[in-house]
Amino acid sequence: MQIGDLSRATGVNIETIRYYERAGVLPPPARRPNGRRSYGAADARRLGFIRHARELGFDLSSVRVLLALQEQPEASCEDASRIAQSQLEAVESRLARLLSLRDELSRMISECGRGRVSECRVIEALATSQTHSRDGRL
Repeated sequence: MQIGDLSRATGVNIETIRYYERAGVLPPPARRPNGRRSYGAADARRLGFIRHARELGFDLSSVRVLLALQEQPEASCEDASRIAQSQLEAVESRLARLLSLRDELSRMISECGRGRVSECRVIEALATSQTHSRDGRL
């Protein structure tokens, strides 16, 4: 199949496929006599694996390790578990920050009297936040 077919089959943008080839997580494809890339079912499966791992937030370094582990079915999955645990911790940390942001935004909005800008709690909170950032308190 050609790169466009692979893109449609996997839901991965053509430029992203080329990027994965340059990054070394997708092997260089065979070339037809006319120079066009030619992909097979194994490429589509590998690209699907990469896409799913990226959707889960794994960086390319982790994807490389996971791909290498996939090629060793008899090996221990301890490394895969460790990588997934690390990613879970990163996701939980981002969730905590997002929940904190949500709470702060909700508080700012609920405290806003919707009157004049000079009395606006949203503007005041943002201005106060700027001062805290410069002081290193945030």
